Amino acid sequence: MSSSSKTALACAAALVGWNNLVLPAADLAPRGRAAANALVGIALAAVTRAAGVSADELGWRRPGKGVLWGTASAVVPAVAYSVMLAVPAARRRMAAGARRADHTEWVFVHIPFGTVLAEELMFRSVLYALARRASRRWGRVLGAAAFGLWHVLPARHAGDSVPGTVVLTALSGVAFDEMRRRTGSVVAPMLAHLAINAGGAVAVGIATRPDAENRETRR
Repeated sequence: MSSSSKTALACAAALVGWNNLVLPAADLAPRGRAAANALVGIALAAVTRAAGVSADELGWRRPGKGVLWGTASAVVPAVAYSVMLAVPAARRRMAAGARRADHTEWVFVHIPFGTVLAEELMFRSVLYALARRASRRWGRVLGAAAFGLWHVLPARHAGDSVPGTVVLTALSGVAFDEMRRRTGSVVAPMLAHLAINAGGAVAVGIATRPDAENRETRR
């Protein structure tokens, strides 16, 4: 195995370990977890750049094309969530859980910085660059697998199917990697990721509003 392959594999393993072992062991509150994730993502990207990986390899060039692709891709989840909110059965399912007390902070801080910025810098910037130095084909598999395994513990905590979550997020990773490849910019998958996560959080917030619950009760 080449040194570049070993570096990419070590990075993938470190990322999976961070989210499934290190971060949970710190037992931080949601705000602390978001801050820790964002700081680690930024620090990892900075160290990788300082180690000689170019800004182009990291996807920090051509932001204009990334914005165009990311904005266009955001239409899909926006339409999907709108349809779900318009269907009573889907809306009731979205409203099944309790509304988060920190919902506004979750939407505007935790998701954009603790999830999207952190994960895209880690996966579509750093790991993507390192994996492509090793092998383009193998790098795609490694990136998707690592992104899927990153979500193992979160799926357990949420009570979701772990295998299902790993497969779904791995496929999402493939799509985000492809956007990164086609645009040359990490901005594209960042905006798509933000639309999916923040859009879902906003939709849940709308579904769980007291006035929405009262309307459903009267039906």
